[in-house]
Amino acid sequence: MPHCKIPELVCPAGSLPALKAAVDNGADTVYFGYRNDTNARNFAGLNFDRKAMVEGVAYAHARGRHVLLAINTFPQPGREADWHAAIDGAADLGADAVILADVGLLDYARSRHPGLRLHLSVQGSATSYEAVNFACREFGVRRAVLPRVLTLAQVERVIRNTLAEIEVFCFGSLCVMNEGRCWLSSYATGESPNTLGACSPARFVKWEKKPGRMDTRLNGILIDRYDDREPAGYPTLCKGRFEVNGATYYALEEPVSLNALELLPEIARIGVAAVKIEGRQRSPAYVAQATRTWRAALDALGEGPEGFTVRPAWRAELGKLAEGAQVTLGAYDRPWR
Repeated sequence: MPHCKIPELVCPAGSLPALKAAVDNGADTVYFGYRNDTNARNFAGLNFDRKAMVEGVAYAHARGRHVLLAINTFPQPGREADWHAAIDGAADLGADAVILADVGLLDYARSRHPGLRLHLSVQGSATSYEAVNFACREFGVRRAVLPRVLTLAQVERVIRNTLAEIEVFCFGSLCVMNEGRCWLSSYATGESPNTLGACSPARFVKWEKKPGRMDTRLNGILIDRYDDREPAGYPTLCKGRFEVNGATYYALEEPVSLNALELLPEIARIGVAAVKIEGRQRSPAYVAQATRTWRAALDALGEGPEGFTVRPAWRAELGKLAEGAQVTLGAYDRPWR
């Protein structure tokens, strides 16, 4: 039976148990971040101190897996040394690569740690091969993570015109913004997710139970209103329901998850180097289930893309993990384009 080159599976870890769950369930690579605002998933109770990082790197490497350290926020003026220290720490830990968005940090990493492999974060918002090639030429970037705003044809165009490896998201929460340039949360809370590391920080979030309904607010702003039969989601501005011209609906983005399983043969055909599961803010159980399902799908793809079909069990397992129990192909499949 013919074989094809299958993409690397890159999985999230918001905690040491999540990292181990990813490794144990078939991740090729795990990505994680510091427990501070150098990390774009800087939620309370998540992420890694140095002790956990040392243990996590050792656990993954002992099993032949890779680890990527995400330092993917933008430095705050006057605090650049904190981000530089994070990069130094990644090199000391033996991370297989560091994921960076800021060009100043890319320059620092290239100059201070020339042997450290660099990946361009999705937060860098590189949506063209010219942007990817700039990062490769100027900073020696080896891989770029593309934002979730490109069609698959546009992804293929990038791949055809760059020597960099290209990584794309395959499952998890979507971002309606040009990633790395979100203003909504910072408008509402005064804290930018691109410098302080958390979209809709928990201390600004409030659930208000009222007769027959649940209101969710972000810094006092009403984001959504659920009746007692609906699960109340985490309040982010881009996925709230708002009144527009007398109608109330999801005006910017619906709470739905990307699931690109059915596009796997095409993703492999165009030469995507790695597929990435979103969810460092999610539980170890989520990581285990998503990783296990995608591992099975990628292994099936490797047996021959012409015979690949999405199994109902895979669809059902990922459906349980999706926001609002709904999935989409996102920007990858836009017939109107």
